[in-house]
Formats: sequence, C-alpha cells, structure tokens
Amino acid sequence: MKRREFFNWVGLGLLASSLPVALAAFTSEDTTFAATTSKTTKKWQKVGTVTELDKTGQLLVENSPIGALLVVGTSKKPKNLIAVKPNCTHQGCTVEWNTKNSEFACPCHGAKFASNGKVQNGPANKPLKTYQVKIEAGAVFVLSV
Repeated sequence: MKRREFFNWVGLGLLASSLPVALAAFTSEDTTFAATTSKTTKKWQKVGTVTELDKTGQLLVENSPIGALLVVGTSKKPKNLIAVKPNCTHQGCTVEWNTKNSEFACPCHGAKFASNGKVQNGPANKPLKTYQVKIEAGAVFVLSV
C-alpha cells in the first residue's frame, strides 16, 4: 500500500466516523420535542385527579404525557381552571401561582405572567405555554393549545 492510499483511507475513515456527530449537531432539541409532543397532544391527556387538585388548588405534574405542567383552580369552578408549562421562558425556573394577584411569578428573577401566560413583567419576553383543561369522571385532563 502506498502512502497516498493510506492517507486516503485514514481520511475517509475519519470522515465516516464524524458523520453521526455532524447529524446530531443539525438536529435541534426543539424539533425533537415538537415531533414528540405533536403525537401526544392530539388528544386529552390525564394528568391527575380532582382530589389532588382540590387539596391545594394547584397540581404540579413533572412527568405528564405532555411534559411538565401546572394546573391551577378547583373542581368547584371548572371554567376557571388554568394550565401552563411551568418553566419560566427567561431561564427555565419553575414559576409559582400567586393567588392574591392571580398571576404566575418566577422566584428566580422576578418575571411575572398573567393567568393566560402572557408576560406582564420581565426579564422574560416570551409567554408561558398554555393548555386547555377539563375535569371528567374525577380526573383532570389537558390538551395543548
């Protein structure tokens, strides 16, 4: 084997071994997440029970079929139920529901969001993702909006 052939084979081997890394770099997390959630959000997903929700007026679910979400309200007023993805759009901290002001507040940097998820006070500049909520047969269900 000549030296030139050897370097050609080594170069081809390096190129082939780096292909998976290059493909992974071009696949974004958002694309993967959107593909995953689009399959699961076409139908109502059970995320908890009415008993859990009514206990504190909040239901924080870390691992629902749709992902993390926070449902606020009680079964006594099902039309007033609110559900959002609880991660602040600024840096991902888990927001908390402030009943007194009827808003979501980020404990990390002070961002505030209205009950419909829209930003009221920065540093966040994107709204929280919201979900439709319903109660049926003693269970809490959500549907991505």
